[in-house]
Amino acid sequence: MKKKLQALICVCSLGVMGMAVPVSAQSLEQGTQSDQVLDLQERLSALGYFRTGITGFYGNQTKLAVRKFQAGYGLTVDGEADSATLAALKKSVAPKQSVLDEMARIIHAEARGESFLGQVAVGAVVLNRVQSEQFPDSILEVIHQPGQFSAIDDGQFNLKPNSSAYNAAKAALNGSDPTAGALYYYNPAIAKASWSLKRPAKVTIGHHVFTH
Repeated sequence: MKKKLQALICVCSLGVMGMAVPVSAQSLEQGTQSDQVLDLQERLSALGYFRTGITGFYGNQTKLAVRKFQAGYGLTVDGEADSATLAALKKSVAPKQSVLDEMARIIHAEARGESFLGQVAVGAVVLNRVQSEQFPDSILEVIHQPGQFSAIDDGQFNLKPNSSAYNAAKAALNGSDPTAGALYYYNPAIAKASWSLKRPAKVTIGHHVFTH
């Protein structure tokens, strides 16, 4: 899944407002990355059809889960979340949106003093890690991986995120990556770890330097 998503991002990157794949309000299909896919995965997970980590990317596991849901609800079984499938799913279970909430929390905690672009950049790093072989396979695992985000350790993650953080999370989920694929970032004014400072910089946004 990670290699496929990595290739998708490289091919379809359109800068800050780029989309991994154009998202239709009427249908979601394999290859799509968006906040709508995250919502789809959350609902399928709540019903027991989707048992892997939430990623926001419509990969093979999501397609299989959709097929199972379609079979169980008497819908056309093709693995594509068309309007009929989405309508049936929305009637069946309410969204949890816990993953979106946690993305907003880490963005707010790590970048609430930054511009909106800087907030989107932090969200993009989370998603870049999800599709990297160097990190865990789901958004929640990436956010809570020990020793990775200082806001988890110092309690700032528990702050209530504002609307800007939610909008930044959605922008990142919909393919916006102003970091051009960065996996790390640091604030040079306070960074102490030598390994951070030695990483090749990709871009500086606000107070953060984003690196490989």
